[in-house]
Amino acid sequence: MSNGGQAAWLKIAPASIAQQSHSKAPVATAAEAELSFRDIPYLKKAFIDVTPADRKDGISVGELGVDGGNKVMVLELARDIADNNEDKFDSFHIVYRDKLLFESYYLRGRIDLPHFQASATKAYTSMALGRAIQLGYLTMADLDKPLISFLKELDSTKFVEGVELITLHKAMTMRGGLGITNEQREEFEKNPAVLKGQRMVQALLENSAPITKESQDFLYGNYNPRMVMQVIEAVVPSSAKDFIKNELLNKLGITDYGWRTEISDLPTAGWGSSITSRDMVKLGILAKNKGKWNGEQLVPEAFLAKATSRILLTGDDDVYGGGKDVSNQGYGYYWWNADLKYGNKSYYSTSAQGGGGQYIILIEELDLMIVVTAHNNDNRTLQIIAEQILPAFTKK
Repeated sequence: MSNGGQAAWLKIAPASIAQQSHSKAPVATAAEAELSFRDIPYLKKAFIDVTPADRKDGISVGELGVDGGNKVMVLELARDIADNNEDKFDSFHIVYRDKLLFESYYLRGRIDLPHFQASATKAYTSMALGRAIQLGYLTMADLDKPLISFLKELDSTKFVEGVELITLHKAMTMRGGLGITNEQREEFEKNPAVLKGQRMVQALLENSAPITKESQDFLYGNYNPRMVMQVIEAVVPSSAKDFIKNELLNKLGITDYGWRTEISDLPTAGWGSSITSRDMVKLGILAKNKGKWNGEQLVPEAFLAKATSRILLTGDDDVYGGGKDVSNQGYGYYWWNADLKYGNKSYYSTSAQGGGGQYIILIEELDLMIVVTAHNNDNRTLQIIAEQILPAFTKK
């Protein structure tokens, strides 16, 4: 499928790649920075860099093909993206052995423009909870306690039955068990003034169907992350908004970002953030390095091990971004995981995923990370990684 020629590949011979590396990555104009994402014009030319610039932003850089990876294979994929881009990629980055080796921007991608993250926000909420554990506001043992035990402003006499079955662990694996119809939600959201703070959780726990072990099956949505954000708000000394800013994002040097506020006046937990591709790389490095950033333990290693593990299998009937070489889809603490097959071998991957095609994909066995932004819900990103990136970083 053609993109109308609006993102023509920079056709470079191998000898001129180094010269291109000194060109400037696309930045947003002042006018573009004020536009909603859907109104940002497509780039006239794709930007493809195999020796990403050291921008003194905390990200180490290297050269594709010298520090790892098959340059020809990766550039072949870059050419295909730029010429066709059926998946509507806006950026595509590759980090190998802690070095950014490949940086590219297409369509609405800009190096300095925060890109909507959709449900990848859930993974960032998970990291915020982990940060609260690292600082002692929660413990790992608290993950198995009833979520309501941290929310002291609730009136338990009005709860439906079984609310105590909702632990942090259950909520973070999308198994809280809430049963709220759209009609119920629309009704109590008609009066937003009574949903501020913990009153949002009160409304959920009053209007839900009874919570049972049977109802606590995996169900993807935003109610569980909402309740987890309420716990963060309740246990940290500042607000959740300030805590995320000062204790997580600022620690990584992430200052150019957006994070919406929901009806409760708390940060949205299941969607609504926006950050740049390079800042996604930083969050990926934090996860890949088991919670450490510049030698400081920001998130407990034990927490991230659980967050990025396959706590439960969710099935292969509908794998987002998947294909024939993607299987065993599972879920951790707001992180997805799947096996990616190349040849006769499968590689475990874990990923933050957002609707439209936002991914932070970690493949620990290969010390490999791929960061993607896009705006197509029918993307094939995980399948593309299996088919065209794994061969570039493995020996068959």
